[in-house]
Amino acid sequence: MSLYRDTGIVLRVHKLGEADRIITLLTRQRGIVRAVGKGVRKTTSRFGGRLEPFMHVDVQLAEGRSLDVITQVETVNAFAKDLGLDYEAYTAGTAMLETAERLVQEDGEPAVAQFQLLVGALRALRERHMTPGLILDSYQLRALSIAGYAPTFDGCARCGEEGPHRSFHAASGGMLCNDCRVAGSAAPSPFTVTLLAGLLSGDWPTVGASDDRSRREASSIVSAYLSWHLERGLRSLSHVDR
Repeated sequence: MSLYRDTGIVLRVHKLGEADRIITLLTRQRGIVRAVGKGVRKTTSRFGGRLEPFMHVDVQLAEGRSLDVITQVETVNAFAKDLGLDYEAYTAGTAMLETAERLVQEDGEPAVAQFQLLVGALRALRERHMTPGLILDSYQLRALSIAGYAPTFDGCARCGEEGPHRSFHAASGGMLCNDCRVAGSAAPSPFTVTLLAGLLSGDWPTVGASDDRSRREASSIVSAYLSWHLERGLRSLSHVDR
């Protein structure tokens, strides 16, 4: 039996048999891993509580034919405990977990940047330096960027002409100039475009100075852009207060 260790964030769990669960993790070295947690639903389980969504854990796994098996778990950050007490942070965090699962491939390859981004976003939710909705929008834009879908908010996404521009088109990859504008483009305010650029770059002073109208408009654009690349929306977004 071949054993290996990794660090990961628990993204999702579902029941298997009478006492087991299949645990979906975003791991640092192997990307998305789905593994069996044997007996974790029993009240006598040694580590069932450590294998809940949001938990940041160090795990040892045994390679299996179809699914690996979790043999040891140590808690690194108990994000589940803190986020479970804050509905806004919890729902935003749930959308982050679903985003990560949808964006990262199950190819066994390292996902260091996506993993670090998710850990940082969950930590930001716990510390509440910004509202959960803004942290979620920033996380999703940056996760898309890491996955190779970085939107353009300064130059034209088609011809590269320097902005500012007034039209946004998800399928084109961002802002468009007047010559490249296509039917169905959105027309966000200049303040919203500035906010979107700040969310993507992590410019928190700019983000913090934004107004509520720009934040709502930016959230709708982030959702549309994410849905375009995922080919369908996130179920968890319906519960997020934006």
